[in-house]
Amino acid sequence: MRSVRHLLEAKAPEVFAIGPDAPVIDAIRLMAEKHIGALLVIEGGRLAGIVSERDYARKVVLQGRSSASTPVREIMTAEVLSVGLDDTTDRCMQLVTSKRIRHLPVVADGEVLGVVSIGDLVKAVIEDQQLELDQLQRYIAS
Repeated sequence: MRSVRHLLEAKAPEVFAIGPDAPVIDAIRLMAEKHIGALLVIEGGRLAGIVSERDYARKVVLQGRSSASTPVREIMTAEVLSVGLDDTTDRCMQLVTSKRIRHLPVVADGEVLGVVSIGDLVKAVIEDQQLELDQLQRYIAS
């Protein structure tokens, strides 16, 4: 079973973040530029929250607020679920499924090391299943 450490080793080490006082429009522009659905919100070097396209749609668009004058702080999710390097893909899948979220920051000793998305998890599960199928086919054929 793969760990979060293995998932992070297999992907680009970039972590995209924004400050809590930045205008929401800056967050949306950065997400669009990087083709991602969420940004970590970092304040003073620490994880302060996460802001997603879903937050934008529900807390700005539907409420008729201004993207230019609303700070990220007002729409971000402050209670962020995170995982550690030794957590398993199974545990991560349980979290994203039960909490209906798509991104899990990876944190160790208060430092953000990366982000695991539901796409990363699905890819890992598919690769693990393919490996197991290949092994079973070799066993049956021998």
